[in-house]
Amino acid sequence: MTEYERMVQGLNYDPCDEKIMEEQRVYQDKLWEFNQLKPSDLAAKEAYMKENFAECGERCYIELPFHANWGGHHIHFGSDIYLNSNCTLVDDGHIYIGDHVLIGPNVTIATANHPQEPELRVKGLQYNRDVRIGENTWLGAGVIIVPGVNIGKNVVIGAGSVVVKDIPDNTLAVGNPCRVIRNIGPKDN
Repeated sequence: MTEYERMVQGLNYDPCDEKIMEEQRVYQDKLWEFNQLKPSDLAAKEAYMKENFAECGERCYIELPFHANWGGHHIHFGSDIYLNSNCTLVDDGHIYIGDHVLIGPNVTIATANHPQEPELRVKGLQYNRDVRIGENTWLGAGVIIVPGVNIGKNVVIGAGSVVVKDIPDNTLAVGNPCRVIRNIGPKDN
């Protein structure tokens, strides 16, 4: 089994494998060019997302700079998504973001993880766990989402929260570690 096959299957793999690095560099170069675009280059921004992301719906917008290990190659955007500036999407694994999602500045969504066993970590191995964010969710500024987390739909994650476990639909969650504070309902209108 190749290191790339191990990567896509969520197994421990060597992220510095030359074939992986060779493919990843292509996306990193394209991402560098994307980050040089002017704010007014809306058509070029949209073209980048449509060409380089795994999926990209309509009316998606990213404030630059934007950071992604694979340049967005493993990112699945619904429609009407807004990413504020300086977001980092560690897309070694897949990141699924539903429709009508707002993501504040300096948010990090990570899929890459490293073994806890020292002898594996010293070899530089990693494994990936996909992240899913449901529709109509808002991630406040500086939120960090760790690998393997699923966030439901209609969720608000408070600024600065560190999300280490799944968050259910229709909730407000905050803190480090992030925890559900309450359900969102009619009183929030």
